[in-house]
Amino acid sequence: MAFLELHLFLDADQQEAVEAAVEASGALSLTLLDAEDHPIYEPGVGETPVWPRLHLAALYPDDTDRIDLLAQLESALPTRVLASATFAVVDDRDWTRAWMDDWKPLCFGGRIWIYPSMLEVPEGLEGVLIRLDPGMAFGTGTHGTTALCLEWIAARDWQDQPLIDYGCGSGVLAIAALKCGAPHAWAVDNDPQALLATRENAARNGVLDRLTVQLPDAPLPAAPRLLANILLPPLLALEPRFRELLRPGGEACFSGMLAGQDVDFRGRYREGWRLKGLAQQGDWIRIDADREDLARNS
Repeated sequence: MAFLELHLFLDADQQEAVEAAVEASGALSLTLLDAEDHPIYEPGVGETPVWPRLHLAALYPDDTDRIDLLAQLESALPTRVLASATFAVVDDRDWTRAWMDDWKPLCFGGRIWIYPSMLEVPEGLEGVLIRLDPGMAFGTGTHGTTALCLEWIAARDWQDQPLIDYGCGSGVLAIAALKCGAPHAWAVDNDPQALLATRENAARNGVLDRLTVQLPDAPLPAAPRLLANILLPPLLALEPRFRELLRPGGEACFSGMLAGQDVDFRGRYREGWRLKGLAQQGDWIRIDADREDLARNS
């Protein structure tokens, strides 16, 4: 069975109106995608995470008249959104295959593999396997910041090293540490959708019994390792909190910053931290740090 597929491009503040117009026009389904490779990190409390620029794909019956459809949408859509409209014809098999073709197995640090659930894992695969499908909660390994953090995880021995994953998104980083041998992890996020996705992904990967999923205001113990893949402003604002959560002498991985933003980060983290190295992928950077053990240094 074939379908007519409508593609539109819009800004985040147009989402509600455009979705309503497309649904009213008889769409069978709607899919929202990131139009410009903007990651979702940590939305404000009560906010639904969404990209600033969106790509909307809508399916209609294959006998839908394109001219009539555009005429129906003309009065309801902003001119710029309507002008972006393009069409394609897909069938059930093509629709599924196109989605699968966009999500290939990914390997990080020569150790951690991420496979979408619909792909078969080859026999004898060496390393740590994570089953993860893309969803609204950000973090499937395709973005530079997630990749940088997964490489940091892959390079470490996790025996007797629990982790706090602050701003967990899909939970992929905490899950990766657990699959690499961490005895426990705490996944923290202020978005309930992210917490739900983290629980589901952890259960699918058999590590839920070693994972605590919680909001930021819930009590947290200090841990020997901390990871925060969030934007620069919350990294700066949360420095005192991170200093409390990471044990003296512990290791931290900070990502979510653009190249050049390390200047502000270094200024904020100049006391109580030993900044060790910087890794970069594309425009994004990761900074590795140790929590200074003042007692040992005195």
